[in-house]
Amino acid sequence: MVAEVEPSADGCEDCLAVGGRWVHLRLCLTCGHVGCCDSSPAKHATAHFRSSGHPLVQSFEPGEEWVWCYADEAIVSVPGLPSRAHS
Repeated sequence: MVAEVEPSADGCEDCLAVGGRWVHLRLCLTCGHVGCCDSSPAKHATAHFRSSGHPLVQSFEPGEEWVWCYADEAIVSVPGLPSRAHS
């Protein structure tokens, strides 16, 4: 079972703070941090993993339901995970 997390923002939390831009969003399944993907200039989702150790992120894009595990460098299946996307 995955704990319910509340997204920290409707965009990349870190980019919003500094006026940056992002390509795609990722939601940390441990704490709810919303960060930008590695195609984005700042790669905040990966930076969040490196600083926090939180290994699982879910795509926060409409129509995408996959989960990435940074520790295993693989897409993983997480049963019972709700669909999520930013507005």
